[in-house]
Amino acid sequence: MHSDSPGPIRASRRRFVGGLAAGGVLAGLAPPVRPVWALAGPGQPTVLAGSEFDLVVDSLPVDFTGRTVRAVAVNGSIPAPVLRWREGDSVTIRVANRLAEDTSIHWHGILLPADMDGVPGLSFTGIHPGQTFTYRFDVRQSGTYWYHSHSNFQEQIGHYGPLIVDPIAPEPFAYDRDYVVMLSDWTDEDPRRIYAKLKKQAHYYNRNERTVGDFLRDVRTMGWRETLADRRDWGRMRMSPTDLADVSGATYTYLINGTTPNGNWTGLFRHGERIRLRVINGSAMTFFDLRIPGLKMTVVAADGQYVRPVTVDEFRIGVAETYDVIVEPDGSAEAFTIFAQAMDRSGYARATLATRPGLAAPVPEPDRVVLLTMADMGHDHHGDHGTQADAHAHHAAPPHAGHGAHGGHGAMQAHPASESGNYAVDMQTMTPRPRLDDPGIGLRDNGRRVLTYADLRSSFPDPDGREPGREIELHLTGHMERYIWSFDGVKFSDAHPLVFRYGERLRLTLVNDTMMEHPIHLHGMWSDLEDEHGAFLVRKHTVNMPPGTRRSLRITADALGRWAFHCHLLYHMEAGMFREVRVIE
Repeated sequence: MHSDSPGPIRASRRRFVGGLAAGGVLAGLAPPVRPVWALAGPGQPTVLAGSEFDLVVDSLPVDFTGRTVRAVAVNGSIPAPVLRWREGDSVTIRVANRLAEDTSIHWHGILLPADMDGVPGLSFTGIHPGQTFTYRFDVRQSGTYWYHSHSNFQEQIGHYGPLIVDPIAPEPFAYDRDYVVMLSDWTDEDPRRIYAKLKKQAHYYNRNERTVGDFLRDVRTMGWRETLADRRDWGRMRMSPTDLADVSGATYTYLINGTTPNGNWTGLFRHGERIRLRVINGSAMTFFDLRIPGLKMTVVAADGQYVRPVTVDEFRIGVAETYDVIVEPDGSAEAFTIFAQAMDRSGYARATLATRPGLAAPVPEPDRVVLLTMADMGHDHHGDHGTQADAHAHHAAPPHAGHGAHGGHGAMQAHPASESGNYAVDMQTMTPRPRLDDPGIGLRDNGRRVLTYADLRSSFPDPDGREPGREIELHLTGHMERYIWSFDGVKFSDAHPLVFRYGERLRLTLVNDTMMEHPIHLHGMWSDLEDEHGAFLVRKHTVNMPPGTRRSLRITADALGRWAFHCHLLYHMEAGMFREVRVIE
């Protein structure tokens, strides 16, 4: 990885909001190179289709913000080219490494043999400088996915791209145009420098910290006693109610299809057409809330799998998730803005759907920043997310009788012994709930119809059909000030693998004891999210876990080998929220 570390961050408004109008282009070349996502024609990315592929990973000078830095690109593109496969085919992908360090490619959400999964240390040793590694496997699914490096911090600096698998059978919906909308977060900083800053000062990039003015306003609205109690509760847990994102627009420029907001990536349409948007969150750390003012979106697939269609105004997409939506411009306007604001409201990505090039629609102002409450942390009796609720002590309490796998109202959550007295654990949730019908902080009661996990129902029944034969409970843990993240208070470097028996159907229950949202990804196998009653709800490859939630997944251990299981926030994974899963005979 090349280090291009600037001095202290001073985010200008141009960078904070838009970045360069031209988007990320090759720097220092003449004539100027067109944006990489325009190479295949207006509104279309570079697409490589078929069953044989040659990919080259190399460093590349780029300029998104007015400053030239080094990035990691695939075939000279950031994002990498769209790979288009067909269900039932056997694909061969030769990946040549021209970097001065190891690299890799992980095929996110794709079912394949363990030695083809692309995780150094588990699947293989990595692709060394000057070497070519050949991936070869059968394609057993269809839908919208993506691929990215699993080496160092390369995913942060350009090594990611879309992946589309066309189905054998006709799809259950019709559309006239098909666009990828790939969201990402770009930084000019060396990711190693970002990580070092987070380890030293976890709130370094938080520009929403509360001030004396906020304290006085709270006193006027809440009174002295409640305001002081609120500050005491947060102080005791060594947390801030503004901890919505570890890394923010203070260093990030948010991109759609490799283009900055001022670059205005545009997808063309004709009135009356149905447009399929394949929305992929390929960012390192950013949750996005996406809407298209003036257009309804009908969600037809989640993480590549068909769902019963549901029409919404807006959805939150966690890191590594994908949603396919259908929109139908009706002639009411010539242009519509695709607006994806960061969850912490520190910036946004923006693109346009238009009837001809050069058009633009109004860009909304980001929504106001909403503070976390004790209810968001799972520290309340009633689940009221609109007020500051009384906090329980954050030490473990014994479970009440009848507290089952899916949580219960009024029941206190038990915690593993490894969390007790642990320097790597700074809080524990006391009353977690699935909260599948909760749009999430900043999206509640905003006047728009917002997608929730409770709205997602696979268009097919439970593909396994068996009840889980056993349950594993894992707690998502961390210490914000020390910037340590883990499962059950044990970092990956100190953890034993989780062992699944080949062929078994098991329940994996996750409890988020932290103040952050965590998109959890299991390699090699599907995660079938259960509803609050333990019934199959929706099949996913990445399941988001908001603070204070308890959610259960059904897993069929049908893939032998060593697999990664981790938070998909890149710096959280690096800091220890990672486990090995071994599927054995």
